[in-house]
Amino acid sequence: MKRIKIDRSKCISCLTCVTACSVAHNGEDPRNRVVVSEGGVNTPIFCRQCDLPECVFTCMTGAMTKDPQTGYVTYDQKKCASCFMCIMACPYGVLKADKLQHKIIMKCDMCMDHPDQTPQCVAKCPMQAITLEEVAQPALIAARGGTL
Repeated sequence: MKRIKIDRSKCISCLTCVTACSVAHNGEDPRNRVVVSEGGVNTPIFCRQCDLPECVFTCMTGAMTKDPQTGYVTYDQKKCASCFMCIMACPYGVLKADKLQHKIIMKCDMCMDHPDQTPQCVAKCPMQAITLEEVAQPALIAARGGTL
């Protein structure tokens, strides 16, 4: 499984990752953001594609699922009831509703529909603070045949 990794010490809060996300999704709200703590620490916020995703467990309609092949948490807008349980359940505060309709969940899709099939936040980061790295599949998920 591949996951986005962040080296906060390299991040300069240039917001190139946020802009790249928005451009990759045809001008929609970005699925990521950068916050600066009181101490001045730059912190890019991305979906962690959790091993045991609370957003999936709380989704009543099956709009949020975990793909057993990629390990990515996926979102199906057509199944979404806009109850926002996934937003409330995310322990990292990553998920959010879109700013215009307040019906669509802004969820990282790892740019799977992009021609490069590479997260554009990773591809465009000028400081290489954001990388895509291979990680081992957790034993719990592997024991269940790749499913939750």
